[in-house]
Amino acid sequence: MRRRRSGIGISLVTAAVLVGTSACGGGGSDKAGGDDAKASGTPRASASASASPTKPAGPPMLLETITPQTGTTVGVAMPISVIFTNSVAAKARATVEKHMQVSASQPVAGAWHWFGDRRADWRPQNYWPSGTKVKIDVDMKGVSNGNGRYGVRSYTHSFTIGDDVRADVSVTGHTMKVTRNGKPVRTLSINAGSAQYPTWNGTMAVIDKQEKVHMTSCSVGISCDKGSPNYYDLTLPWDVHLTQSGTYVHYSTGDPNPGSGSARGSHGCVHLSLSDAKWFYGQVKQGDPITITGSPRAKASADNGYASFNLPWDQWLVGSASGQQTTATL
Repeated sequence: MRRRRSGIGISLVTAAVLVGTSACGGGGSDKAGGDDAKASGTPRASASASASPTKPAGPPMLLETITPQTGTTVGVAMPISVIFTNSVAAKARATVEKHMQVSASQPVAGAWHWFGDRRADWRPQNYWPSGTKVKIDVDMKGVSNGNGRYGVRSYTHSFTIGDDVRADVSVTGHTMKVTRNGKPVRTLSINAGSAQYPTWNGTMAVIDKQEKVHMTSCSVGISCDKGSPNYYDLTLPWDVHLTQSGTYVHYSTGDPNPGSGSARGSHGCVHLSLSDAKWFYGQVKQGDPITITGSPRAKASADNGYASFNLPWDQWLVGSASGQQTTATL
């Protein structure tokens, strides 16, 4: 199954649960916008420092989202993602980046990368070391976005990198190997996408997870015809969200015993048995890397959720205005 979401941002002030229907499959947009991850399981960012704002020289430049939420524990592949309410001109991005300082308890080399003109993500060159304490200070007071707007506030988020939990999915081998801190934990049987609806390849950090998700084929343009063999309208349990375009690891009632002996293929998601899906749901957290290989499909684009490690480091730096940097000491 596949469920389509609208983007990956997280509101700075309030929390809400995304309601409505979605689906799992191979179609739909692969780009992430600024208002996704509003389902339970993905924390929302909060403005932790907003001292008396100075009078702006023009309309205010505000932040729509900062991810991860302050106080959370996330996985080793989690980027810091900042989304602005209005576009930031190319000429202003180097200055804006310099006012978004990343500090860590262990020095880490990393860089910002712009996806369009509103979203900037910071990722380390390699995965975060487990146990690292991280802080992002976004001080936009008086900073111009190059389009006539000026920042009026500052924000601080602190989070922790938790255990190094990874899952490696072999589409052709019908397996998922789960490790924790480098040690094998379990190997699970899986089914992935069909030839018609193949699964994305590449590494995707977990966006969020939900105990139940309502998935429909119509919501992603697969089929709205109830008589079609590809039509579905289901609420399915133990859903781990991998891409904004709708890739999940979950249980499907239409594929209850996945593995090499089953001829069933999904609409782009990774299927587990009911017991394995519940177990896996309990193991992973936002930012844990799930790597899929063996599919005929390309790698998910780096902004399709949190798939930043699908870009080689040299290509990541191309999208940075200020280049590689080492974190400040926390």
